[in-house]
Amino acid sequence: MVPMMPGAILVTGAAGFAGRHVVDLLTRQSASVVGWYRPSQSARISGNQLSSAPSASPAPNGSGDEGLRADIHWMAVELLDRRAVIDAVAATRPSAVYHLAGSAHVAQSWQDTLATYQGNVLATHHLLVGLREAGLQPRVLVTCSGTVYAPQDRLITETDPLAPASPYASSKLAQEMLSRRAWQEDGIPTLIARSFNHIGPGQDPSYVTAGIARQVARIEAGKQDPVLVLGNLEPKRDLTDVRDTARAYVAMMAGATPGTPYNVCSGRQLSIRAVVETFVARARVPIALVQNPALFRPNDTPVMAGDPARLTADTGWTPAVPFEETVDQLLEYWRNRIRHEP
Repeated sequence: MVPMMPGAILVTGAAGFAGRHVVDLLTRQSASVVGWYRPSQSARISGNQLSSAPSASPAPNGSGDEGLRADIHWMAVELLDRRAVIDAVAATRPSAVYHLAGSAHVAQSWQDTLATYQGNVLATHHLLVGLREAGLQPRVLVTCSGTVYAPQDRLITETDPLAPASPYASSKLAQEMLSRRAWQEDGIPTLIARSFNHIGPGQDPSYVTAGIARQVARIEAGKQDPVLVLGNLEPKRDLTDVRDTARAYVAMMAGATPGTPYNVCSGRQLSIRAVVETFVARARVPIALVQNPALFRPNDTPVMAGDPARLTADTGWTPAVPFEETVDQLLEYWRNRIRHEP
């Protein structure tokens, strides 16, 4: 196990989709990183079980198919356990925090609203309490969401009206309010990232682009009929490669203003239909499209795309990965996965 260094950078949700990419960037900058994961998770890294602090649980394997890097210090911490978080913060004493852990699925928030609020609001509250009780004031990046906005027929800016339309979105707004309070009352410099959709290899197939890529790979492998079964194709979304999102978070840690929301997005809107057609055009066999009304969300916002101008002005960040490149990598990732499925 990598020893924990005083003043290391803490990444909650380090085993998750975005967390892996943030950790990758930080370690490339030779940063000392502590990754928190839920004690219920387990996996093996490079064939070796790594012990964690304060418990001796093995480090997690996020999506269940890839080992995690073994060059950071892993800690099993249940963010819903106030005392466990307070103790872990005191043990870590981080110099900076990327709070990436939480409930991330809009559709599932309608099925389990309590878990959504616990994962996003209660967990964030415990983390901020832990920092306050330890007398620490590191910069804390909190991953909130662009779903807090009222729909617009143009790119959304940070000054546009807020109108969360799902349990997930309302939990993210509550998380944001907690973060603002920590800055205003406790002097903890919280950085608010209103993240829009980020995509790429390694994302769970319950998300749209990963699900499409998986279906295409299964069709190409002869494991599924040559038909893509999808929900509503008309909504338009802002889709950012997860590597660009990770770079935005690191840029925010260096240059964002505490307590100020920043859109983390590409500034480009694509309809789900256009997204699907991009995948189908790259498929190696003909594929038909079928819509299934059962897959429609109860409350699906027609357009959700952001303007990243504030983020660019304050940090210099701009998206760098073309959408087509992300699609190609998603397809290759799932082709490889499907190839090794029984």
